[in-house]
Amino acid sequence: MERTSSQKRPWLAALLGALVIGFGHFYIRRWRRALGWLVAALGVSVLFVDQSTIEALATFSGVDPLAVAPLFVVGALSVIDAYVLAQAQNAIARRTPEPDGTLTHCPHCGNELDGDLEFCHWCTTRIGEVEGTPDE
Repeated sequence: MERTSSQKRPWLAALLGALVIGFGHFYIRRWRRALGWLVAALGVSVLFVDQSTIEALATFSGVDPLAVAPLFVVGALSVIDAYVLAQAQNAIARRTPEPDGTLTHCPHCGNELDGDLEFCHWCTTRIGEVEGTPDE
C-alpha cells in the first residue's frame, strides 16, 4: 500500500477549531484528539458554566463573558493545539522520503529540493538518496 502525505494548512486548522471546538482536529485527521476536545468542552461546560448561562448563550442573549470564560479557555487551547499539530504533521511529511527513496524536502532546512541537484540549493547541505524502502 502506497503511503501518501498531504500538507495541511495550520491556519485553516486553527480557523476551523475557532468556529467549532474539535473541527480543526477533524481537518488534520486526528479523530481521537477531536473527540477528546469535544468531551473536554462538554465537561467544562457542565462542571464550570451555569446552565442558565449556556441557555442564554444558545439563544444569543446577553451573556457575561466571565461566566463562559472556562469554555473559551478550552476553545483557545483547542485552536492552539490544532495549529501546532498541523505544523508538526507538515514537518514530518517534509522529512519523509518518497516511495522510491528520494527526499522532496531538505532534512536540514526543510525547504523543497530540486530533484536534479545532489545538494540543497537553499542551505547547501549535501543530499543523498535515503537507503532502504518505506514500510508497507
